[in-house]
Amino acid sequence: MTQEALVLIDIQNDYFPGGKMELDGMDAAAANARRILELFRRNHKPAFHILHLAIQPGATFFLPDTAGAEIHSSVAPLDGEPVIGKHFPNAFRDTPLRKKLADLNIERLTICGAMSHMCIDTSVRAAFDLGFACQVVADACATRQLEYGGMVVEAARVQAAFMAALGAVFAEITTTGDFVGLTA
Repeated sequence: MTQEALVLIDIQNDYFPGGKMELDGMDAAAANARRILELFRRNHKPAFHILHLAIQPGATFFLPDTAGAEIHSSVAPLDGEPVIGKHFPNAFRDTPLRKKLADLNIERLTICGAMSHMCIDTSVRAAFDLGFACQVVADACATRQLEYGGMVVEAARVQAAFMAALGAVFAEITTTGDFVGLTA
């Protein structure tokens, strides 16, 4: 049987309403991530919480020792659930994540979190390159509008584009309802 783990990426206070980098739909995404997390806990499967701490000069959010950098209460880790700090978009870069997954013989990752266009995208592609089978729960991820070439790209389109790109090669894309329905 394939060993599976949940990876919750950057579900931190600064992404929520009132935070320093508010994302569109973060409350709904976190509520869905919580449903997935509860399912993993009930089935005694491992969950890894990824915590981004910005140490680059000029960083404006996820600053160390601030409430905004803390993991949101909706998905707060339980005792024994690993919290892995990172300083780059890729959850594997300069972190012990790969080793911790290998120690548990994990082959398949279910991924939720934020931002879809940044840390989710980068981490899923890295996981794929490292040989993991990946599944992204799209409605348990959030993003924001972006701008390019003087054109504003609304968050829903950013989300759709990145899920489409990841789903083409790097991951299976699913929804919370489908995931919970198939796994329950």
